[in-house]
Amino acid sequence: MSVPRPGDRELRCKAVKVRSVSDSRKYGVAARSLEELIARSCHYLQVPVASARLCLSSDGTLLTEDTFETLPEHCELVLLSRDQSWKGVVSDLERLLTTAHRQQLVEAVRSLLQEQHSPHSAPRHKLLRDMLRNLDDTSDMESREQDQHWFTGLDARFKTKSSYMKFNCQSRIRSYMKEVSEASRGIEKAQSREQFEQTLESLGHMLKQDQYNGAYFDRRAEQQSRLCTAQGWFTCQGAFDEALCPSLHSINPYSSRESRVMFSTWNLDHRMEKKRSIIPTLVQCHEQQQSSSISHQYFYELLFTRNNLKLVHTVCHKKGAHNLQCDPAKVYRGAKTAAKTAGRTGAKTAAKTATRTAARTGAKTGAKTGAKTGARTGARTGGDQGQRKAGAAGKGLARGKKRRLC
Repeated sequence: MSVPRPGDRELRCKAVKVRSVSDSRKYGVAARSLEELIARSCHYLQVPVASARLCLSSDGTLLTEDTFETLPEHCELVLLSRDQSWKGVVSDLERLLTTAHRQQLVEAVRSLLQEQHSPHSAPRHKLLRDMLRNLDDTSDMESREQDQHWFTGLDARFKTKSSYMKFNCQSRIRSYMKEVSEASRGIEKAQSREQFEQTLESLGHMLKQDQYNGAYFDRRAEQQSRLCTAQGWFTCQGAFDEALCPSLHSINPYSSRESRVMFSTWNLDHRMEKKRSIIPTLVQCHEQQQSSSISHQYFYELLFTRNNLKLVHTVCHKKGAHNLQCDPAKVYRGAKTAAKTAGRTGAKTAAKTATRTAARTGAKTGAKTGAKTGARTGARTGGDQGQRKAGAAGKGLARGKKRRLC
């Protein structure tokens, strides 16, 4: 680019392309000065000259008389009026993301994705796919009539997005119940199998009362019951041994059909594994105790509730052994209460036994002591009485002798 020489300002015209903030159409304008360029640009774009300004389309830098001299030929400028501002490509994106241009942008992105691409363009296509997923957001729509594309491939009985998502969660919970039911085949003893089936019936009744916990995926459910926001956003809860997801994965299956399909790859994972820990422990309990002795509530919470379930992105799902076992103090009904009761009962029994033993011992000791005392007293009393009788007899003999002498 040649640098203009002094004196050429009145002779040379600067040709540029000018557009407005709200319209991407460009107009070719030629002028010898910045003031003239602004005036002509306002004329073409029908913008008041007062407070009008020109800036670079690339980054929003405002033009001055000095920068006007250095402008390259046919560069792109933006005409600003009043309080308008321009931030380059960011402003273009903001304009395209408005409701008026949104559908046009979606169609443009889809068109670009359909083009043949090479391995070098993979990052570009990934960006376009992510962009399309976010642009094609219809999460504010709920019924089939409002968003028919979202319901493509689903049974006609689902009239709302929430009803299908609730069914989706219930299907997962039912599959867990099916795995528990199949474990009865491995129980050899008929009596133990019968007790196990009683437990299955109890668990099934609890699931029906809770509607198979379908509220976990239902954005219309109460806040304390669902795993998503009111808009339908789900957040990965991290692996079984982590408090949070380090990658902060999130998804809104209510937003588009693609997101709904993608959500099916997310796992409702058991922290304490059902196949390695929970179900084997449940079977073992029935081989040792009756169904009525087993805590159905404890196993229900481990198998089917958020007490032991975590929603996990497929990347965060760890398939190795979790090495977590059931709590022996909780597998039976009232295990702690029974232990306390047994302790109290044992103490009372011991006290009663000690009292009875002491009473018996006291009675025997008292009897022996009484017998000895009685014998001694009787001997003494008998001796005194004998002495009295002997004395009386002696006196009687003495009187008899006196009478005979007389």
